[in-house]
Amino acid sequence: MIDDREPIDSSQRAFFGRKKGHPLRARQIELFEDLLPKLAFDFSKPAPADLKSLFPTKHDILRLEIGFGGAEHLIAQALAHPEAGFIGADGFLNAIGKALVAIDDNDLANVRLHHGDASELVDWLPDGAFTRIDLLYPDPWPKRRQWKRRFIQDDTLVRLARILKPGGELRFATDIASYGAYALARIMRSKDFFWTAEIADDWRKPWDGWSRTRYEAKAIREGRTPNYFIFRKT
Repeated sequence: MIDDREPIDSSQRAFFGRKKGHPLRARQIELFEDLLPKLAFDFSKPAPADLKSLFPTKHDILRLEIGFGGAEHLIAQALAHPEAGFIGADGFLNAIGKALVAIDDNDLANVRLHHGDASELVDWLPDGAFTRIDLLYPDPWPKRRQWKRRFIQDDTLVRLARILKPGGELRFATDIASYGAYALARIMRSKDFFWTAEIADDWRKPWDGWSRTRYEAKAIREGRTPNYFIFRKT
């Protein structure tokens, strides 16, 4: 039986904060035992050269969402784009539990999950696998001494660029202005990405097909302004 009191182990640098919250519900525990093993990855073996083989139907478009939280965006996108395959990574036990319930309720066959720090997954994945990576409202780690734990770092951008196809996109949303500026500074000095914005509305308004998350709704209620960035691989 899954023990939801124990945090996951990770030898990688952890970019997320909490690892557990409320106790899992009985159905979530059942899905952890029965469904998650079918959706998870075996890191003891090399990643397949073609990730399409991980899905029942071979999808020409593959997308990765890092830190999907309540899974609202991940599930909405998987439902809206059955032609695409989705991989979601989150280190928070309850996030995985919510995703499992939604996948089971909607009988989704185009979603795979990684329960753990995304670093391990990113380094396992093959080159040029994805057309898009979503990083939505990651932990801002607001104190300066914590900035090294922010997901967007010079070295992380290199690693993300490796798994993106040429012309692939890294989409980043944050309601913390200082994190937006921090991310832009690293994009501007990256040889792998450029910022696609041409006018202010390109980053002030959500991109087409945006699915609002409960975190975003809370941020807006509390007076914080979200920004939406699209970075394209050169």
